[in-house]
Amino acid sequence: MRHIRLVVEYDGTGLHGWQRQANGPTVQQHLEEVLATLVQHEVRISGASRTDAGVHARGQVALFHTERTIPLHGIRRGGNSLLPDQIAIREAAEVDEDFHPRHSATGKHYRYTILRRADRSPRFRDRAWYHSDPLDLVAMEAAALALTGEHDFAAFRSAGCAAKTTVRRVESIVLTPGSDDLLHVDIRGNAFLRQMVRIMVGTIADCGTGDLLPTQVPEILASLDRTRAGRTAPPQGLELVEVRYDGGRGKPRRSDV
Repeated sequence: MRHIRLVVEYDGTGLHGWQRQANGPTVQQHLEEVLATLVQHEVRISGASRTDAGVHARGQVALFHTERTIPLHGIRRGGNSLLPDQIAIREAAEVDEDFHPRHSATGKHYRYTILRRADRSPRFRDRAWYHSDPLDLVAMEAAALALTGEHDFAAFRSAGCAAKTTVRRVESIVLTPGSDDLLHVDIRGNAFLRQMVRIMVGTIADCGTGDLLPTQVPEILASLDRTRAGRTAPPQGLELVEVRYDGGRGKPRRSDV
């Protein structure tokens, strides 16, 4: 049996997220159907992150199994010829049987993009959170610093999150002003709860507008109460940049990169 790891890029606009569901097209569904066509048997894919509807990715990691001898470049090229335009396979590699995209991961990097200007932009309507109110970057950086480190993030998860523990380690949150009035918020951590990144960004933005104070962030963390944290930032500004596998787990045995 071959264990094939894929690195997948997608534009989440018009998709109902990563995980297969009955109410609309998803990334997992498209990949499973296309790969089943290629290998001529049913395919079930597991992914590193269950991104929400409208969320994008350039480094989603997925895994499937097959006994077919199709070369790795054939899987990548054949898959891309059949997938819809908003989804593409960037890499294909064979890995050991103990690899799992989510359980083997040691860290993830998400980027959230905010458009800071008085007027909206059609160019970024599906790629950034349009924020017309002025934002105090000093206050936002102070809030980001308070969220960095190992904490119980129960106040920063959405309803329906089924995680057994809510303790997570946020390694860094870096705010970088970019061109076109964009502000990038790069968040790296060992793992994240459901909608945790978007709630953190919403809370940081609320500190930027003065609706919350950075000094309140430690109190919000200690409360474990979702109603105390800020808003949930909209999905279109979020992108999964990279999933890390430190220590060799998931290291390709053969790859087509």
